[in-house]
Amino acid sequence: MSDYRTLALVGAGGKMGMRIGANLARSDYTVHYCENAPAGRERLAAEGREASEIHDVIAACDLVILAVPDIALADVSRDLVPRMRSGATLLTLDPAAAYANVLHQRDDIQYAVAHPCHPSVFLERRTDAEYADAFGGAAATQSVAAAFDDGSEADKDALEPVVRVMYGPVDTVHWVTVTQLAYLEPTLVETVTCMLGTFMKEALDETVERTGMPRPAAEAMLYGHIQIALAVAFKSTNPFSDACMIAMDYGRDAIIKADWKKIFDQGELDKVIARMLKIDRVNRPQAE
Repeated sequence: MSDYRTLALVGAGGKMGMRIGANLARSDYTVHYCENAPAGRERLAAEGREASEIHDVIAACDLVILAVPDIALADVSRDLVPRMRSGATLLTLDPAAAYANVLHQRDDIQYAVAHPCHPSVFLERRTDAEYADAFGGAAATQSVAAAFDDGSEADKDALEPVVRVMYGPVDTVHWVTVTQLAYLEPTLVETVTCMLGTFMKEALDETVERTGMPRPAAEAMLYGHIQIALAVAFKSTNPFSDACMIAMDYGRDAIIKADWKKIFDQGELDKVIARMLKIDRVNRPQAE
C-alpha cells in the first residue's frame, strides 16, 4: 500500500467514532461515515456528517477503520472483510481481537491496530483547551501505540499520517507488535493502572466514611499526593522520605499479592483477553 485516500469509518456515530470522525472531517481524506444505529446516525447528522451504508462504499476504500466494541469485531469483520478490495487495510483501535486471532482473515488485505496513549500526566499544558482535554484527540498532545505485524516500513510510513490525523495532535507513533500492544492494553493500563485508579477512589470513599471528615479535605490531600507520588516515582531523583518508605512497605505487604507479576505471563494475558472478548479461549498465532 503506497497511499490512503478513501477511508470508511465503521461505527462513526459511537463514542470513539465521533472523536475520530471529527478529526478526519478536517482532513483531505475522502471519508465515508458508516453507522447503523439510529441514535448514532442522529449524532452524525448533528455534526454535519452524512452517514453512508458500508456495503455500498467498502469496495472503493483503501482503509476500513473499525470503531466498534471489541466483542463485535469478530462478527463485523466476518461481514466486511470479504467485501474489501484486494490490497486494502483493516484498522482496529484495540489489540485484543487481533491478538486473539478472531478477525476474519484474507491473504490479500493487511491488518493494523492503532490505540491512543492519551495525554501524559506529565504533559506541559499551556491553554485552557489543553487542560480540558484529558482524553486527547482535541487540543492536548498525545502519543499513539500502533502495530502492523505483517506490514513493511513503507506500509507503516503510509498508514502513520492517517493515525496522526485520527488521534491528533500526536507527537510520536510508537510502532510495536500486536502482542506487545496487548501487553500495554490491557495488562499495563487496564489490569494495573485503571484498576489502581478505581482502587484509589474506593480508598477515598472509605477514608471519608471511616473518619467522618469533610470530603473536600480528603480529596485535596489525595489529588495532590497522586501528583507528587507519580512525580517522585517516575521523574524525580529525590527519594520518598524514610517514614513514607516504611508506610509504602506496609501497604505492599497488606494489599499486594506477592505473585502479582504473573499478570505478565502470556497465559494470563490470554485469559484476560478471552474474558474481554467473551470467548472460551484465545487461539493466537505463535508468539513473536
